Amino acid sequence: MTKISIKSGPHCSIAWGGIDTQEWDASFRRVPRSTILQARDYGDAMARLNHQRAVRGVISIRGEQAGLVQVLEAGILGNAVQGVILDRGPLWFEGFGSEADFGLFLSALRRRYPKRFGRKMRFIPEMPGTPAVLELMRGAQFRRTGDSGYQTLWLDIRPEPEILRRGLEKKWRAALKKGESDPALRVEWDVRGVYLDYVLKCYGADKALKGYSGASPETIKALASAFVRGENMLIGVAIVDNRPVAAIVIFIHGSSATYQAGYTSVSGREKCAHHVLLWQALAVLKERSVHDFDLGGINDESAQGVGAFKRGLGGASFETAGLFV
Repeated sequence: MTKISIKSGPHCSIAWGGIDTQEWDASFRRVPRSTILQARDYGDAMARLNHQRAVRGVISIRGEQAGLVQVLEAGILGNAVQGVILDRGPLWFEGFGSEADFGLFLSALRRRYPKRFGRKMRFIPEMPGTPAVLELMRGAQFRRTGDSGYQTLWLDIRPEPEILRRGLEKKWRAALKKGESDPALRVEWDVRGVYLDYVLKCYGADKALKGYSGASPETIKALASAFVRGENMLIGVAIVDNRPVAAIVIFIHGSSATYQAGYTSVSGREKCAHHVLLWQALAVLKERSVHDFDLGGINDESAQGVGAFKRGLGGASFETAGLFV
């Protein structure tokens, strides 16, 4: 393994603040596979919910804009005591994001947030857990907690529908066909949050019953209040006999989107309603110029069935380097 020093190579700088909303959003759309936790709407929602401050920066390497980063801060006593959160970032533009670039970013990040008494920092880098990345994190005085990183699946939805359909797992494709052939099943798409309370009520009860991980209903409601402003929240509801039987919540951020939450009743499961919802969602997202679909976290220990269902869509797996403090 070639060791990469965080001090070697061209200089990296981060211009913190000073970027207006329109410029940030335009730059964010340039990022392939952007994560929801780095989206402006997410930062604004979490800052309000948790009494934090969202700080955004533009990363430059070799004098060229290379990517974006969003950090949540909270502090007291003039920041003598401070908490800093950087989740699933930084995000890179095309042509950047190598291990060497990441090392340079760490050096610039530590210039703003040097390790010191009174400062606690949580960092989930959007980088794979290669030996080089783990070494860079240690060199930047970050300590990994746990043995694994966040796992998700990314689906490239740019291919034509027939190609995407061929990429489905056989059982998933059969379930989709069953749901599509059911004349009693129809789907409604909601961008204004009309069905939000219904979805959160059912999702919250299901989450409490089964004990799986995921955002709380309160967090999703806070996110919805931010994403709905630009019609960047998409709720799909499957209906049978004028009664909702399944639903999904998707948030759009730049040229990517994230499957945030879902719920299926016994009737919805029998009719394969969730398969139909997610399949139709791909077409709706394509119309919104979304290229990459983050299917959300998978955990085969606590929610094996959820992981198997998401894998049926044929996405590519990705695991981050882990959580660092």
